[in-house]
Amino acid sequence: MAGESTPDALLDLMVAERQLSETDARFLRDGLPDGPDTTSEAGILRWLASEYSVGFDTLERIDPDKELLSRFPARILLKEELLPLRRENGQVQVATARLFATQGLDALKSLTGLRLFPVLATRETIQREMKKHLGVGADTLGTLGEEASFQVVDDDIDDTNLDNAAEDASIIRFVNQVLRDAIQLRASDIHLEPFETELRIRYRIDGVLQEVPVPAQIKRFQPAIVSRVKILSHLNIAEKRLPQDGRIKIRLDEAEVDIRVSVIPMLHGEAVVMRLLRQNSTLLGMGQLGMSVRELKSFRRVLGLPHGIVLVTGPTGSGKTSTLYTALNEINDADTKIITIEDPIEYQLKGINQIQVSEKAGLTFARGLRAILRHDPDVLLIGEIRDQETAQIAVQASLTGHLVFSTLHTNDAPGALTRLVDMGVEPYLVASSLEAVLAQRLVRVLCSQCKQVDDSPAANALKAELRFPAGQSVYRAVGCRECRQTGYHGRRAIFEWMDTNHEIRRLILKNSSSGEIREAARRAGMRPLVEDGWRLVTEGVTTPEEVLRVTKESAEDGPTTGVAEIMAAGGSGES
Repeated sequence: MAGESTPDALLDLMVAERQLSETDARFLRDGLPDGPDTTSEAGILRWLASEYSVGFDTLERIDPDKELLSRFPARILLKEELLPLRRENGQVQVATARLFATQGLDALKSLTGLRLFPVLATRETIQREMKKHLGVGADTLGTLGEEASFQVVDDDIDDTNLDNAAEDASIIRFVNQVLRDAIQLRASDIHLEPFETELRIRYRIDGVLQEVPVPAQIKRFQPAIVSRVKILSHLNIAEKRLPQDGRIKIRLDEAEVDIRVSVIPMLHGEAVVMRLLRQNSTLLGMGQLGMSVRELKSFRRVLGLPHGIVLVTGPTGSGKTSTLYTALNEINDADTKIITIEDPIEYQLKGINQIQVSEKAGLTFARGLRAILRHDPDVLLIGEIRDQETAQIAVQASLTGHLVFSTLHTNDAPGALTRLVDMGVEPYLVASSLEAVLAQRLVRVLCSQCKQVDDSPAANALKAELRFPAGQSVYRAVGCRECRQTGYHGRRAIFEWMDTNHEIRRLILKNSSSGEIREAARRAGMRPLVEDGWRLVTEGVTTPEEVLRVTKESAEDGPTTGVAEIMAAGGSGES
């Protein structure tokens, strides 16, 4: 709607979206003044409000009365796009974008017996606030609760009835709505968590869990909702005592999303976690990874090596696979044979041979790797080194002339070396095959719409402790509508690059601790994760609190040792 530039075009669009009738639009064309204030939906609604002596509200700082909201059927509110706001002078103010479409207000009046008075607001803001205060899927669950044929499902009802309930159109729409909502909000995971009196739904957005408002009656339909997810992921709905894993593949607006489903029995029912993997995500170039000059130069150097192992380490969801695929894309050409074995395949790249692990079919990482080596590859990508067998085959592949990339779960780069030895790989094999390790984390990026310079005592003490340049600004997260009041939108990676030089190889052969290896790497120029995080703080990309949240300080990290104490003493600085 914001893209339209004339009042007539806006009126046509408002008619098409049922915000005005044809008669009302013809009337407005005669009376609507020309000017910049009438070239947007908000402008037209403000003019209508002044002409007809009704209010106009941006709904920025509203907090609707929950008791009041409970008196109105959610189904009608959502269908007619009406949001009760507050009581005032014996009347209930109701936000609407359609002043002349009174059938919705009339229906609410007859149902509740209350005196209702319209307040104009844009359709987008009404829909946003409805989702926030009524909850995801309020319309579908409201309809379901009113249907006499539906029986509330509990543990005493047999599985046939439960299957039927899960196939109810309202349950299907509700689950679809949760999936769509999570994808649109850029969530990486959906958590359905059963408790004694509620079913909580949370999305992990930018690495942090955020609770989703849901209708109060959702707990009644918990078994049917879980069963619907099981049906979609081809799991056994009759099995409620054992964990189950499955997958769902969906298409939304030309984008394919692969969903990994895990169901685990809990005290008050089955909990579900769904991991969302976007299949056609756009890969960035090496220059867009956000590495500093030293790390980028080192990474590009190892891409040209004829053989060896390069590991990327970090926790689940830290962007390891994205970094590796960006690197593969850099060397993907007609002269290089690249084969990957993954679980799951997160990106599909033209010109690269990709294998999907299938434990049920017997295609494990180790078995797939043995077969891959007979296909004469130049470069291998192993999705994850999980066990001794996979690690040993990867080492042998690197020693026989292949460049091997893989991921490993360790806290930092030096820890990867001792982890391989702990897996059972001989130290001399690790020393001779491992070329470099890249550790990474994802930090949230400050919202560009609301971030503010932080002049608090804690921020000034931090700048002094870290010896930031004079006049260097540090920013704090505030929160606004654009970032869902979190203060952050999106994520960037911070890196820790460690080359395996002669000194480090000698330490590996001596079975030295990761602490000793870290000291040697620091002497060779390795910059710890936390220091790379301070680089993003000086660039105004993120906050000190965010860097401290995702990194672990250690005594070897130099001047950063007292930063956590400084920030804790001075408060977070976030509002």
